[in-house]
Amino acid sequence: MLKVLGIGDNVCDIYFNLGEMYPGGQALNFAVYAKQLGVSSAYIGVFGTDEVAQHIIYTLDALDIERLRCRQYEGENGFAVVKLVDGDRIFMGSNRGGILNKKPIVLDHEDKEYIRNFDLVHTSNNSYFDNQLKTLYTLDIPISYDFSVKWKDWERAASICPYISFGFLSCGSMPQEEIKQVCKKIHDLGCKIVIATMGSKGALLYDSKMMLFQPPKLVKAIDTLGAGDSFATGFLVCFSKARKENLFKLDNDLVYREMILKKALAEGSMLAAKNCLVRGAFGHGIKIPESIAQKLAEAEENYGQN
Repeated sequence: MLKVLGIGDNVCDIYFNLGEMYPGGQALNFAVYAKQLGVSSAYIGVFGTDEVAQHIIYTLDALDIERLRCRQYEGENGFAVVKLVDGDRIFMGSNRGGILNKKPIVLDHEDKEYIRNFDLVHTSNNSYFDNQLKTLYTLDIPISYDFSVKWKDWERAASICPYISFGFLSCGSMPQEEIKQVCKKIHDLGCKIVIATMGSKGALLYDSKMMLFQPPKLVKAIDTLGAGDSFATGFLVCFSKARKENLFKLDNDLVYREMILKKALAEGSMLAAKNCLVRGAFGHGIKIPESIAQKLAEAEENYGQN
C-alpha cells in the first residue's frame, strides 16, 4: 500500500463570526485527505498545550492518523482567523504558527529512519521546514511542496526547488500565459513537476515534456477552505500510486505519462470540488473554547496576516 507523510503545519481555523473552529493546516490536511482516499498516511508536526492543540490531537486520533514523531511543547498552538463570504474563505490573520514558529522541526536520526518507510513526503510554505529540505532530499523520497502564493519570493523559491519533485503554486486570477511562464521558471529552478492552481479557472501542469490544463469541477461551495490542499492530495496520491506500480514506464513512456498526469489532475479537481461542500478543511468543528474566544477578542489586532 502507498504510504505518505505530511510534515509541518497544523492549526485550528477559527471562524470567529460563527463561533466555531476546525482543525487544519496544509501539511495536516494532506495527511487527513490521503487517509480519506484509502492510503496509509501519517503526520509529523509540533503541538502546543492549549485547547486548540487538544482538539487537533483528539481529531487526528479519532481519524486514526499516525503521529508517532510529533513534538509537543508548552505554548500556544498555531491558529488562523477566517471568515466566509458567499462560501469563499478569507484569511483575517494568524499567530504565525504559534509554537511551531519558535520550535520548528529539526530532523534527527530517528525521524530520518522513520521517514524512509514512506513513498512521498508533503510539506508547505507555512511549515518552517525549508532548512530541512536538503536533509530530507538525501533520503531519496519524492518531496512535494505547497508554495501557496510564496512562489513570488524568487530567492526563497530558488533555495527550495532543487530538492522537490512537486511544487504547487496558488496563482488565482493571473493571466494564463503569465502562469505558464511562472511554471517554466519554477521548473528551471529544479522542481520536476509544477502545478499551478487558478481557483475557479482550473489548474495548469508543466514538467518540461508537456503543459496540461485541467478545467475546474464547479460546485456551489459551502466553504473553499482546504480546496488547494485537497487538489494537491488527490493529484499526489493518484500519481504516486502509478509511480509505485511502474516507475520505469512512467518515466519512459510519454503517452502513458500523459495519461497518468491527466488522470491525477482530474482526481485532484474532483477531490477539491467535493471538499468545497464541507465546512472547514475536513469538518470536525467545535465551539470556540471560551479561553480562545476571550484571547481573540482582547488581542485580535496583534495577529499578523499570513
